[in-house]
Amino acid sequence: MNFRKLGRTGWDISEISFGAWAIGGEWGKVSEQDALATLHEAVDCGVNFIDTADVYGDGRSERLIAQFRKDRKEKIIVATKAGRRLPQQSVEGYSRQNLSSWINDSLRNLATDTIDLVQLHCPPTDLYYRPEVFSILDDLVTAGKIRHYGVSVERVEEALKAIEFPNVQTVQIIFNCFRMRPAELFFAQAQKKQVGILARVPLASGLLTGKFNRNSTFAADDHRNFNRHGEAFDVGETFAGVDYDTALKAVEEIRSILPAGVTMSQFALRWILMFDAISCAIPGGKRPQQVSENCHSADLPPLSQESMAAVRRIYDGWIRALVHGRW
Repeated sequence: MNFRKLGRTGWDISEISFGAWAIGGEWGKVSEQDALATLHEAVDCGVNFIDTADVYGDGRSERLIAQFRKDRKEKIIVATKAGRRLPQQSVEGYSRQNLSSWINDSLRNLATDTIDLVQLHCPPTDLYYRPEVFSILDDLVTAGKIRHYGVSVERVEEALKAIEFPNVQTVQIIFNCFRMRPAELFFAQAQKKQVGILARVPLASGLLTGKFNRNSTFAADDHRNFNRHGEAFDVGETFAGVDYDTALKAVEEIRSILPAGVTMSQFALRWILMFDAISCAIPGGKRPQQVSENCHSADLPPLSQESMAAVRRIYDGWIRALVHGRW
């Protein structure tokens, strides 16, 4: 495993880290035994950064991480998120009372006195024009409830506005072979301000594993079933917002350029790591073997210029018109 600096936090984090949404919920059933085994495999592979959220399984993901950490001696940095417990998103919902309540709940779930990193969980765009919300987070840092804070965003414009606030340490944004726009302007601006970037949805909800086809099915409680058209939350969270059948055609073209001995998941993750602005990618996983495969992408040599250009051609041909101007 290789490590990269996470902005100005002083932490060096594994460039392939672990996203803990799937072990919490909305990705089909995952047993406690499988979830814990998956977390252990991640750390065994060198992962030292885990991303979760208070709403993943209504706190289940956070509680599993707390349980797992009791059995590990390694320093493991845990980032969580807050804000999606609101019944309806509004700037007013990010009040001092609500933020404090959500943080206290996560402190209990994670069985800790201080949370390493708290990220606002895809709040409304207007929130980035309300500095008083970030002042509340500053107060929570001063109180010792959190060490650092950042944001998870849907849109590039939100990311650019967020990093105007001086104490935003990290931005979590969708970035993968099917979502390239963040690299155009945001990456350079984040580097100038030494803001860490977490690449979320790095495998486009599994599309970029190359394991799906038109006949693939998903459980009723899997967002790849119930949110394919944005029925429950932003459609960009599911398959990166790309039309499923179109994405399958693009996946087949990517398959044709894979180097020998490299899986599509590994190729897709190594593609992300080609961008120096990225602090880490945070693929999820429901089974240990998935995590092991993902982590080995960090061992691969850099992709060739020909491979990078080929991915760009595939994006331009199949994907760009569907997503580029939307997020």
